Order: sequence, then C-alpha cells, then structure tokens
Amino acid sequence: MEGSDSALNHPYSPQNVKLPGYVPGFLSQAIILGVYGLASLFVVFVTWLISGRAPKKSKLDRWLMCWWAFTGLTHIILEGYFAFSPEFYKDTTACYLAEVWKEYSKGDSRYAFRDAGVVAVEGLTAVIEGPACLLAVYAIAKGKSYSYVLQLAISLGQLYGTAVYFITALLEGDHFAASPFYYNAYYIAANASWIVIPTLISIRSWKRICAAVQAQGQKKNKTR
Repeated sequence: MEGSDSALNHPYSPQNVKLPGYVPGFLSQAIILGVYGLASLFVVFVTWLISGRAPKKSKLDRWLMCWWAFTGLTHIILEGYFAFSPEFYKDTTACYLAEVWKEYSKGDSRYAFRDAGVVAVEGLTAVIEGPACLLAVYAIAKGKSYSYVLQLAISLGQLYGTAVYFITALLEGDHFAASPFYYNAYYIAANASWIVIPTLISIRSWKRICAAVQAQGQKKNKTR
C-alpha cells in the first residue's frame, strides 16, 4: 500500500496515474528556463556571426539559418534525450535534460507517463528532422539548389508533428496539464513557434519553388 501511495506522489495530471520511482526535480523553474534561454541565444548569436561570412546572404536568409540551427539542436538534444531516456523522471543526478522534461511534464504529463504517440513523434523528430534542420543551415549558406525543397519538407514535417501532438491530446481529453498556468505557458506558448514559423517558411519556400519551376519553363519555351 505504501509503494502504491509513493507511485502517486508526483505533480502531474491526472494525479491518479502511477509513476513508480518518481524523483522530484532538483532545479528551479527559473534556472531551467534561464539556461535554455541563454543556450538558445548563444546558438542564434553564433549562427548569426557565422552566417555573416556566407557570400551575398540577405538578413532573412541569415535569420532562417539561426532558426534552423536553433530548432535542429533542440530536436536532437532535448527531444532526442526524451525519446531515448524512458526513465528520466527517476533521475537523481540533477541532469539538466532530465530536469527539463520533469518540468515540462507539468504542462503535458504524457511525457512523464511515456505516451506512445508522443514518444513516436518526438523520436522521429529527433532522428530525422533534427539532422535535416542542420542540413538546411548548410544548404542556405552554400546556396544549394535543394534548399527550398528541404525547408518546405522539414516545415511540413514540423507542422504535421505538431498537429498530431495537439489532436491526440484533444482526443484523449486534454487533461494533461497540472494547472492553467502550465497549460498556457508550456503546452501552448512553448509550442507556438513550431506552428507560426514553419507555416511562414512553407509559404515562402512554396512560392520560391513555383517561381523557379515557372522560370525554367519559360527558358525551355524560349529555346524552342
């Protein structure tokens, strides 16, 4: 009986779901968010500096390189850790990555409870989209012909993954946040960037691809 009570002693919703071996987080919310924010700014800053050495790159292209570097490393490091660390909630070493997911699970407990759909989406994102994002940085820097196709493909993948993430939560009752604050701050706000930015990139990439195909068709007509 005591073991059963211990398994229920966690901050996640629904409270009646057992989480055997749960160890409370060691780091405060401020430290977790502060480290993530500073690390993100560092990645953006370094990418911005490096992108300045790429010849004839517009400010928009440079910002896109910053986005792809940031989101790629987020997919690989953060989401990769989650996907391949099924017992992060038992961590007793104050590992920063485990602390991130202990904290984020307050906004979506499916992470702590290892929901199969979430694990699948995050695993695929980490393994496929993460490296593809870094490839997009290279493609933009070098002006590769596949740059816009790659950016469109990744963005559509991100939108698909985000849609699955939200829709499955709705179908399961959308009761996975510990409070309205965590629901809005973590579940909604923290994921908003992966809706807005991929949508804008998809539209831009689609227009560029269509323009290139049209220009190629006009060239062929002129040579006939």
